[in-house]
Amino acid sequence: MTPDDSKLIAYVDGELDAADSAGVEQALAASPDLRESVDLLRASRLPYREAFAAQKLPPLPDALQRQIEAMASAAQPADSDAPTQHPAHREAPRRYAAPLRLAAAFVAGAIVSGSVLHFVPGASPFTGNLANNLAGNELASNEATPWIRAAVDYQRLYTRDTVADVEPNLAASAKTADAIREVDHLPLRVPDLHDAGLDFKAIARLRFNDRPLVQIVYLPQRGAPVALCVMKDIRPDQQVAQQQLNGMTVVSWRQNELAYALIATPGTADLQAVARRIESSSVDALFASLAAQNRSSS
Repeated sequence: MTPDDSKLIAYVDGELDAADSAGVEQALAASPDLRESVDLLRASRLPYREAFAAQKLPPLPDALQRQIEAMASAAQPADSDAPTQHPAHREAPRRYAAPLRLAAAFVAGAIVSGSVLHFVPGASPFTGNLANNLAGNELASNEATPWIRAAVDYQRLYTRDTVADVEPNLAASAKTADAIREVDHLPLRVPDLHDAGLDFKAIARLRFNDRPLVQIVYLPQRGAPVALCVMKDIRPDQQVAQQQLNGMTVVSWRQNELAYALIATPGTADLQAVARRIESSSVDALFASLAAQNRSSS
């Protein structure tokens, strides 16, 4: 007989006797689906609390907190120890515990990895009101696409001290720019923004939802760093637009199948003016000659 969720949880928790454990293991040997369920249950026992404690993470959104509490409340019987309860009903808490534990583990893992609520549009594991509330509160609250929201959260970690003492490695940066163009297939022109008061510090190849994401970091004369982030986007061109997002100023636009976002703390620089200069190609390109020399010598 196929073991139910309550027995699988007891097996994972080491609460079964030898005979029952042997029965579960026999069922696991014959069923890939059951083995996957057990793997998920084991994953849900990971020390997420310790993982959270070791990371600086944004606070859990109030809407998500309320929905998780509602899930837990709905899954918990009113009085599991009532003496008049039918014996079969006493198994209810453990039966409900499987999907609830998996849901809680998924939420925890998703927040740690940043893979669901903020990063994958339209890919919520939840259904019904919870999915609708999350979509309304987390994705549709402004016009920023999920990758821009992720880039903003990342940029918020930067302070001036993060990059003030960084001496740009121009040769390494030129190779990175080449890889962005030749490996990631992003026809990126790295702008030299020195004339706009922004000194180049670094360029990085990142990933978002398994797609290339470029981050170019500049430092103004005063204030926190400015990031220019770029991703492939085949939608039609879109004019420069500015908005405030999570305490940061974001200027975004689309051009020639690339999406751009300039991100900085408010008042750091005239981001719209900088964006228009990049858009019109009225600034020089960094690494162009050095990159060409590298290609010709290789």
